[in-house]
Amino acid sequence: MKGSPVPTVHVVDDDASMRQALGRLLGAHGYEVRQYASAGDFLLAWPGDNPGCVLLDVCMPGPSGLDLQVALANRPDAPPVVFLTGFGDIPMSVLAIQRGAVDFLTKPVDQEMLLAAVERALQRDAATRAEGRRRQELQQSFDSLTARERSVFAQVAEGRLNKQIAASLNTCERTVKAHRAHVMEKMHARSLAQLVHLAIELEPQVQQLQPSPQQRMSAA
Repeated sequence: MKGSPVPTVHVVDDDASMRQALGRLLGAHGYEVRQYASAGDFLLAWPGDNPGCVLLDVCMPGPSGLDLQVALANRPDAPPVVFLTGFGDIPMSVLAIQRGAVDFLTKPVDQEMLLAAVERALQRDAATRAEGRRRQELQQSFDSLTARERSVFAQVAEGRLNKQIAASLNTCERTVKAHRAHVMEKMHARSLAQLVHLAIELEPQVQQLQPSPQQRMSAA
């Protein structure tokens, strides 16, 4: 997309020759590459919210690659990880994948396998960012609802009839129908089913808007 930042491959490896070789390979295939000699160096030069992925060695002086993966798991803006190691084993690779690594490759690594893993990592990063933007837009749509519209939204999503909603809010059905139309428009929902799915995504915010037991009894 025009104007979007170019994804960066962050190479974290204490072996300078390996970093340089990976930098040349990835650079030759059009990737922007940044190199770090340790997990600490990477964290100090945190890439922020820029798109990309990490090629991460497992065994390094100081914090290991697995240690860095754990630290990254606590950050919502962390890029996906592809592990590279000369000393890996099956339990280690399984642990890394269970923690969310895209792949676990053994040195010397096949170039095609490496490039394919990097591309998968960048695709995952792009998908995660797109989902984050969608969630943000959903929250903005919900925030645009008035207090009364939120109440109607919550009760419609629960499957309550217009007359039940009107009774719980001490208003008339015509007013509820108007609020319901505004909710559908502001939430960009084309059907009741879609609105229910949006309500599920917005839990527990929507749950807090459900009518009290007393209101339910009065509307029964």
